[in-house]
Amino acid sequence: MKRLIYTLAILLVLAPASASAQGKKSYVIGFYNLENLFDTYHDEGKNDYEYLPDGANEWTDFKYEKKLANMARVIRAMRDENKAYHAILGVSEIENRHVLEDLVIEPAIADAHYQIVHYDGPDRRGVDVALLYRPELFTVLESKAITFNFDSTLDFGMTQEEQDAFRTRDILMVRGLLGGEMFAFFVAHLPSRLGEKSGALRSRGGEIMYEESMRLMREFPGIKIVAMGDMNDNPTDDSMFVYMHGREKPEQVGPDDFFSPFVSMLKAGYSSLYYRGENNIYDILVVNERLLNAPKGTLKIQPIVRNKYYARIFQQPFMTQQEGQYAGQPFRTFSNGAFVGGYSDHYPTYIIVSNK
Repeated sequence: MKRLIYTLAILLVLAPASASAQGKKSYVIGFYNLENLFDTYHDEGKNDYEYLPDGANEWTDFKYEKKLANMARVIRAMRDENKAYHAILGVSEIENRHVLEDLVIEPAIADAHYQIVHYDGPDRRGVDVALLYRPELFTVLESKAITFNFDSTLDFGMTQEEQDAFRTRDILMVRGLLGGEMFAFFVAHLPSRLGEKSGALRSRGGEIMYEESMRLMREFPGIKIVAMGDMNDNPTDDSMFVYMHGREKPEQVGPDDFFSPFVSMLKAGYSSLYYRGENNIYDILVVNERLLNAPKGTLKIQPIVRNKYYARIFQQPFMTQQEGQYAGQPFRTFSNGAFVGGYSDHYPTYIIVSNK
């Protein structure tokens, strides 16, 4: 009985953004690079030494707790804007499950009751991707970590020994029911831009997600797919345009393509981060054709910015550096090696799907 009362209360709270009296449903689906969310303890086998109390960043409990509160503040601010928490929130640059367990009970967002899907990955620095979800809205049916591999015709410019030694973040896949409909979510943090041949590594990351998406579409006809992450590439780069088949305009999207809403936003001057002084959108979400052109009365992606753009880069003054050489850029945790108590070097991004 208590559970029934609690569920009804939740539904009433979410009514403006998740359902109306006519049965309309809307869900926020997003991604946030949490910029090195490490705890203060050493994880065996991980190069996390700079994020220890006696490490280079002097990463104390005070700094860790400040970081948690900041991340929660951003998630709460998005909830306040949308009148509902994200149903699905992919995250990157998290050290382990423990930091997420600490995050989801932060007072600012504890009422979201987020659950976690996470796997420890092989990244040498110890950062992973994960998925936060609201269990009353999304039911997990399957999840797995997809390890990076070189099974491709791409030229990586690496010896076999170098390939064998290469380690990067896994790609997370979570399949389940959102609003009673079958969805799959990919969360990625593709290899960095270090090295002349790094583009091929990110292209392989896009190719892996695409191959897995095609497999799911064959196995579950009609499944709706969202791939998200810090791609370390713009949506116009090969990893997203060529290998993920990301298309700018809805009319360009074929049955085996993905709609890439951030292409037009990048061209219009929007940015989710600054890399080497340039505007970029690396925090990308793409959706398959089934979610773009969904049958009437089922969930489909909606325009949400000026009724023109199908995605949102969430940027608020408190998340932005207000003065100095980095004014106008994301207010990050460290600046020039000093702890400044900011948020992240990335802005979060999201889409909204609705059956209206």
